[in-house]
Amino acid sequence: MSQATTTDPAAGAADPPPTGPPPPQPPAARRPWYTLLYVWVLVGILAGIVVGAAWPHTGEQLRPLGDTFVNAIKMIITPIIFVTVVTGIAGVDSLRGAGRIGWKSLVYFEALTTIALILGLVVMNVLRPGDGVHADVGSMKVSATAQGYIDKGEAQSWWHFLTDLVPSSVVGAFADGDVLQVLFFAVLFGIAIKLVGRPAEGIAIGVERTGRVLFAVLRIVMYAAPVGAFGAMAFTVGKYGLDTLTSLGKLVAIFYGTSLFFVVVVLGLVMAAIRLNILHLLRYMKDELLIVLGTSSSESVLPRVITKMENLGVPRQVAGLTVPSGYSFNLDGTCIYLTLAALYVAQATDTPLSMGQQLSLVAVLLLTSKGAAGVTGSGFIVLAATLSTVGHVPVAGIMLVFGIDKFMSECRALTNVCGNSVASLVVASWEGVLDRDRARKVLAGEPVAPLDALDPIPPAAPGGQSTTDAPGTVSITKGAPVAAAH
Repeated sequence: MSQATTTDPAAGAADPPPTGPPPPQPPAARRPWYTLLYVWVLVGILAGIVVGAAWPHTGEQLRPLGDTFVNAIKMIITPIIFVTVVTGIAGVDSLRGAGRIGWKSLVYFEALTTIALILGLVVMNVLRPGDGVHADVGSMKVSATAQGYIDKGEAQSWWHFLTDLVPSSVVGAFADGDVLQVLFFAVLFGIAIKLVGRPAEGIAIGVERTGRVLFAVLRIVMYAAPVGAFGAMAFTVGKYGLDTLTSLGKLVAIFYGTSLFFVVVVLGLVMAAIRLNILHLLRYMKDELLIVLGTSSSESVLPRVITKMENLGVPRQVAGLTVPSGYSFNLDGTCIYLTLAALYVAQATDTPLSMGQQLSLVAVLLLTSKGAAGVTGSGFIVLAATLSTVGHVPVAGIMLVFGIDKFMSECRALTNVCGNSVASLVVASWEGVLDRDRARKVLAGEPVAPLDALDPIPPAAPGGQSTTDAPGTVSITKGAPVAAAH
């Protein structure tokens, strides 16, 4: 029997082609709650608080759990920054494009950190939590740890971060985990790849593929995040106790309130300017924010922030430059903390500061706050260096805030992560390359086409054609890998 065709009258008329909008896709299956990373991190944080409060000695002994997790993250932070920045620069059409992204990022960083510093200045002049303390610096006992930070700070100057920018050894920069120095070398390496051109394409592809492996290592390490958060929180509460907050609770409350205002209002206005919602972004970043809360380290989520920004529709060449550089140049939470701490010391020691002296303090902090991440005690070193440079406030007064610094470090890290996430979106929007429709859908929790955040952007060949095909997929988020969408 002959097969019926659409032209055979006996076969009947064929179905007309579908018209109108496509049928709605079924909603994505919701993952069980017990498979979500943020749920287990939250459980770890709560368990750590309980253990630290109920059994302080046991809580102190759990410190290795948190330290080991943070060290495991730091182990791969600098290599990931290197491969991400190099791949981002190699993926732009020209060095002019990379330079344009760079200067736009720096302009935004300086603008927002200036706002953060001025916000802290205004809050401290209005609320003045240090008035009435009347601390006697001469009789103040400085601990050995704090004295070490003071000595390092006094040895530095306002331009010290410029000399620290260039590593004396490339290997040493990676070994020491110096984010700023690795970032500097990565930018040079990426520029060199573009200058060499086609002969260096194999190196660029090798760097990109190395990045795939490093992100896979990160995915493995992140399964230990709940344990790390548990150990870090148990140690903090066990060693310092919740009572530590009561002695300087007003300053802690002011810092948390100021940081919350900065994130919701200031960053909220910035997000509104690019027609996105800050509250939706905070919900989208909940996994990363809980990890930061548990470990007190914004570095622990740096690679995940890059990946999530790419999933929002930020091209790799933008996310790969703005997020790592923001960890050195866009420390909004650290800037707020430094202003509050410096003025609190001045108020508590009855040191009068004119408005001109306060503005000079802000100007110095604009420089000394750069590169203040990733180094133990960096906040105190920068604070000591700033007070030494200004010369009006006694440096030994940092002991007044030394005891509560641990409780403020979580807020600093959380604000820094929020600021750098927003920065990546703003620079992408400024460049005109932000997929805003995708960003809205992802932030609203709507299903979107899967995107492989680790898909390579190979160097462009003459004529703008890609030099390689996209290899397989890898996902650093928990769950099954996603397929590439091109």
